[in-house]
Amino acid sequence: MANFNKKISETAVRVGPVRFSYAYVFSPRKNEDGTDGKYSVQLLIPKSDTAALEIITNAINAAKQAGVSGKWNGKMPPASKLKTPLRDGDDEYPDDDTYAGMYFMNASSATKPGVRVLENGMMSEALDGDDFYSGCYGCATVNFFAYNTSGNVGIAAGLNNLVKTRDGEKLGGGHSAEEDFADLVEQAASCLD
Repeated sequence: MANFNKKISETAVRVGPVRFSYAYVFSPRKNEDGTDGKYSVQLLIPKSDTAALEIITNAINAAKQAGVSGKWNGKMPPASKLKTPLRDGDDEYPDDDTYAGMYFMNASSATKPGVRVLENGMMSEALDGDDFYSGCYGCATVNFFAYNTSGNVGIAAGLNNLVKTRDGEKLGGGHSAEEDFADLVEQAASCLD
């Protein structure tokens, strides 16, 4: 399997292959009050991908140091209050097979990310949810930065660009109209007999 992991800067990385979930990459996710939110995606990173975990951890640590000299006014927040984006899927979702053996992190941006499809050595723009969806695989570029908002302190992951490198089983439990109404076709056919 190809390894797409790369350090871009002290606080930015390219990681992959990852699996994408909760993909709001063509339009921003709506806030609870109905206003536009941010573009976002959840990255599922295999625990076995130690190269990805190392560059992510290093970039988060660099963002922490930048936070000390910036948002956090010269002090490192206590570890108990400091939120970081990389989380353990086995711990947080023990009954969900999607997260088994995975770390995950949410990345978001106020601006639309570049979304591409890499197929047969050619890269093209992903146009819609048929091209790029929750459940497909690929790589992402993210940057990490410190925040200090309303008493919450931590490191967030900024979403930059995404590329799908292969298909996967769609996540989200949606069904096609054909699946939902297959029994009606059978009933209609039996009425004609």
